[in-house]
Amino acid sequence: MGICAKELHRWVIRPTLQRIGIHNQVAEQLLLTTAALESGLGAHIRPEGQRGLGIYQIQSLTHRHVWDECLFRTPELASVVRGLASQHDFLEQPHAELATNLSYSTAIAWFIYARNPEFSLPEEPGCEELIRLWKRFYHPKGALDMEAALQHVRDLTSECEAAA
Repeated sequence: MGICAKELHRWVIRPTLQRIGIHNQVAEQLLLTTAALESGLGAHIRPEGQRGLGIYQIQSLTHRHVWDECLFRTPELASVVRGLASQHDFLEQPHAELATNLSYSTAIAWFIYARNPEFSLPEEPGCEELIRLWKRFYHPKGALDMEAALQHVRDLTSECEAAA
């Protein structure tokens, strides 16, 4: 079992996006969908045979690309994102932050989307459209079974509500 979707949204995704200047409910839902599809909302931090880390399954090469291609161009924003990381561990093992720091990995996941010049958020997307965005900009390799993905996201994001 992973993290409760409602709590991840409220206590991690929304405040992290606001910290980096993104005040957008669609962006919040996209990152929640991403976490659901990538790790089952944290059920797996590093699945067997996978190279990604954390709830967003970010690979170290992608992590470096976000910094090299996107954040270095905006020093003030880079400083805010760096401020989300732990003070000492980031210097020794920066990729470990992707597994151990939910706010930092949420910010990096957002920039995986935002670094693509073709990326834009629709005004009021449904779950299917969010999954398409994930597939196109975040996880473009491999096949997509839309029905299975939809069911997976719905199961994970409604389960917490039912348990409460």
